[in-house]
Amino acid sequence: MLVAEAVGRALVACGVDHVFGVVGSGNFHVTNAMVDAGARFVATRHEAGGATAADGYARTSGRPAAVTLHQGCGFTNALTGITEAAKSRTPLVVVAAEVREPRSNFFVDQEAMARAVGAVPHRVTSAAEAVAQAVAAVAEAVHGRRTVVLNLPLTVQGEEVADDALGSVALPPAPPGVAPSASDVDRLVAALSAAERPVFVVGRGGRSAGARDALRTLGERSGALLATSAVARGLFSADPWQLDVSGGFSSPLTAELVSDADLIVGWGCALNMWTMRHGRLIGPGTTVVQVDDTPDALGAHRDLAFGVVGDVAVTARAVTDALGAPRTAYRSPAVRDRLARELRWRDVPFEDVSGAGRIDPRTLSIALDDLLPAQRVVAVDSGNFMGYPSMFLQVPDEQGFCFTQAFQSVGLGLATAIGAALARPDRLPVAALGDGGALMGASELETLVRLGLPMLVVVYDDEAYGAEVHHFGPDGHDLSTVRFPPTDLAAVGRGFGMESVTVRSPEDLDAVRAWVASGPTGPMLVQAKVTRDEPAWWLEEAFRGH
Repeated sequence: MLVAEAVGRALVACGVDHVFGVVGSGNFHVTNAMVDAGARFVATRHEAGGATAADGYARTSGRPAAVTLHQGCGFTNALTGITEAAKSRTPLVVVAAEVREPRSNFFVDQEAMARAVGAVPHRVTSAAEAVAQAVAAVAEAVHGRRTVVLNLPLTVQGEEVADDALGSVALPPAPPGVAPSASDVDRLVAALSAAERPVFVVGRGGRSAGARDALRTLGERSGALLATSAVARGLFSADPWQLDVSGGFSSPLTAELVSDADLIVGWGCALNMWTMRHGRLIGPGTTVVQVDDTPDALGAHRDLAFGVVGDVAVTARAVTDALGAPRTAYRSPAVRDRLARELRWRDVPFEDVSGAGRIDPRTLSIALDDLLPAQRVVAVDSGNFMGYPSMFLQVPDEQGFCFTQAFQSVGLGLATAIGAALARPDRLPVAALGDGGALMGASELETLVRLGLPMLVVVYDDEAYGAEVHHFGPDGHDLSTVRFPPTDLAAVGRGFGMESVTVRSPEDLDAVRAWVASGPTGPMLVQAKVTRDEPAWWLEEAFRGH
């Protein structure tokens, strides 16, 4: 067999069951080899959509995914999606055809570009090493939680590989989780034993069932309240002591309880400016601790009392075993009562400013939360609007929320939702977009319709780049560069073959209610004309940090 076929088959043998992307001459054979080996190929209409859909699939499924790309221009088209995945430590393999001849039209230094955006470059260098190099790429992606660019030179793809080269190829077993030192366990036990108001903030590094269970047990023993970063939203959704998201998205009650904590422990969480509101959620005299299996992550964004190098689940279990008798600490009846009544943003009173043909985004989001099934997966694009679907739409667990915001790029939301929908076909997928992001990613509406996914695409349409309007508008700047005339996005959806509706009031959502009741077999687009005179609360909070 040829190298291209051997590499494709090896990737599938190592657990890659979905591959996304756009096929050209350079990646035609390797993609077909993956399909022949049993992987599902999902053709997107742009390489950026392919990379982002693969990212969304890997995050939601917990399994590695691949994106397949043509050499040169195919690779550069996908770079924004690759960057988001790399910054998010998504286990993704970028299978990139490559030319090595500098005079070729397709030549770019793909290895250097991969490094520049935080991905890990690998290369297939020979027929003799091709299978081992493909296996190594998947192993680093999965066990190292990295986005790996596997460059596949055209000159190597056509070399012959021995028919028995694949043998019994499989992904090597995962190394054991990093165990904390005994002294670090003792320090964390002492801090928890002394704390009266401990709060755990769990991030991407704790976004797993094993870590969740270990931290819930430790929370019960230590009396800690349980919060997450935005990317781990839903991790503790069934726990009565959970605070939901810490940071700019925090509800008033969450912000109050985190700010009053005397101990904050970040578990696989950077405790960055977003999660800690530029430090404003850390009270005077609060002890701050961070647990992470990557030493360089400790203290990268925040001064710490001390850091613990260790896997989140392994460390949480070790600390639980070393703790003494269970403590009540922050888990008082009064706190539990307030959490039951005041935690959700939808329970915070607000003045509904709907009118003049526009709907308040809070009113819209609450209405959608009521009419959509609880078993859902929500993916959110970037923009002023993003806090409303992120926090007003409830999610069943961490696999119900896919948040591609590490690079804060507009335009990734629809492709993210496609990947997440394929990972959880048992749930209703919801793509929450701004009008800017919807238009940037509109080519993937064809992908959505072709796949027949029963997805609700909700466009929060303020006819502008709202973040820039609210950032620069108060200073009297000319906003003509960030405002746009009305676009009939519902008609665009219908043009792709979707059911579509324009929403200006809650009554207009009757069409969505009927779509849900029908047991949808295809997608629907909601163009919601939202009010636009005020910035979202989280954006107003973020501006205070500048």
